[in-house]
Amino acid sequence: MAWFYLALAAVFEVIFAMSMKYADGFTNLKASAVTVIAVIAGIGFLTLALRDLPVSVAYPIWTAVGTLGTVALGFVFLGESLTLMKALSALAIVVGVVGLKVSAG
Repeated sequence: MAWFYLALAAVFEVIFAMSMKYADGFTNLKASAVTVIAVIAGIGFLTLALRDLPVSVAYPIWTAVGTLGTVALGFVFLGESLTLMKALSALAIVVGVVGLKVSAG
């Protein structure tokens, strides 16, 4: 169940990051509400995941999935550039998180 909670936490992390862009400095009420709800849900599910997973694995996975999801959705929905350097940096994040998971057993 911990991995399910972590997956939900990561989804809410991406929603949080994307909705911040649309909140426009908290001037857009709907997007601001989504931002606040998503950050609370994301941290809440991460906290549940941490009951069974080591923080040295769960937290980096949470932030990595949030980062990768935000990069991907920024490219798809916001027209942000996806340069070779961004793609290689994203790959480095994946390799690092896999390394942490493998080393944790």
